[in-house]
Amino acid sequence: MTSKIVAGLLNDMPLETIMDIEEVCHSFPWSAKTMQSCLGGRYYNAGLLLGDELVGFYVAEQVGPDHTLMDICVAPEYQGRGYAKQLMAHLLEQAQTLEAENCFLEVRESNLSAIAVYQKFDFSEVGVRKNYYPAKEGKEHAVLMARSFFYNKTLN
Repeated sequence: MTSKIVAGLLNDMPLETIMDIEEVCHSFPWSAKTMQSCLGGRYYNAGLLLGDELVGFYVAEQVGPDHTLMDICVAPEYQGRGYAKQLMAHLLEQAQTLEAENCFLEVRESNLSAIAVYQKFDFSEVGVRKNYYPAKEGKEHAVLMARSFFYNKTLN
């Protein structure tokens, strides 16, 4: 089955459908209230469909020329098939279309597979937020990563 990414799809989806994926993807998922607050306004999103089924999505925020990946999920049964890479490529295309200068994200220090994906998309570590994420035992550090589009513009 062919995958398709649709910009703004989450705005028209039932919140329960989005939350079903959010809750199985994260040990400490966003609340439905937080998710709802990130649909619209300065936020943008895209959903990845297989047929009519939502299997992944991202939520990003735009504040001036800076964009931040707030959340990205692929349902566990569809992970390892390149869908997260498709979503990341779409996010970066959207950010460039919106004339982003920078794109930021935070990722759990233990999420080495996600960090490797972000590095493939030219994100670099720029800092650490100590004890940022809740964990089963205590807190976990967040790795701050950034990618600049400014340098790409000046080189072209």
